[in-house]
Amino acid sequence: MIEMPAPQYVMSAEGFRIATYSWGDERDPTVLAVHGFASSARDNWLDTGWIRELLHAGFRVLAVDQRGHGASDKPHEPSDYSMPAMVTDLIAVLDTYLVEEAAYLGYSLGGRVGWQLMGTAPEHITHGVLGGIPDGRPLRRLDLTEARAHLDHGTPIPDAITRRYVTLASRLPSNDLRALLALAEGLRLHDDIPPVHTPPLQPTLIATGSEDPILGDSRTLAGVLSAGEFYEIPGRNHVTAPGSRDFRATGVAFLAAHL
Repeated sequence: MIEMPAPQYVMSAEGFRIATYSWGDERDPTVLAVHGFASSARDNWLDTGWIRELLHAGFRVLAVDQRGHGASDKPHEPSDYSMPAMVTDLIAVLDTYLVEEAAYLGYSLGGRVGWQLMGTAPEHITHGVLGGIPDGRPLRRLDLTEARAHLDHGTPIPDAITRRYVTLASRLPSNDLRALLALAEGLRLHDDIPPVHTPPLQPTLIATGSEDPILGDSRTLAGVLSAGEFYEIPGRNHVTAPGSRDFRATGVAFLAAHL
């Protein structure tokens, strides 16, 4: 059984601690693995079998708990969250580990941050797998007013999508709902450039579940890529897709094929 190592911390530009985890031989090609909203490195990649399969395929895996998640610092101010800041966190991780270039594996929010990293700092990433990535600003469907009223006063949440987000955010004991809502607000305050304006040029696999409401949005993104492929993960929704054996096999094979 593959164990979860103790986090090693990298400091962000603002002084936040970003938790990182490394598996495998440092001489092997590195995959930078970045989880989705309200998840963690353990939840998205270790518990779903991705780390095991990547190691078997000959990769070294460097995983990150994004700011606001897992064992990383969780500020409560929306101003502490922006797409450029989250991209800069990942570059700081690669620089600290002395990784000149890596393949990228991201899901949901991690996929959106990966799209931005690959498009705006392509020297760091050779190719990538971006799962569950929407066309537009992440978390835009979350009603912050309803979510905060529920958190502060226990007010029922009328909006079904917001209820799902809050349920998802409450799933892991390590989650801090106030930090996650600050993240959602911060991304809205800082980021209004559609991702289609910064498409990666590297080989990129976009993968989304067949039961995920953002399936069409993901296809739209795949269509603007010059070296892109699209994979529809059979029978999976946004929450269950990371655990799909089909997604895992297809994603690992894509990463290995483009070394």
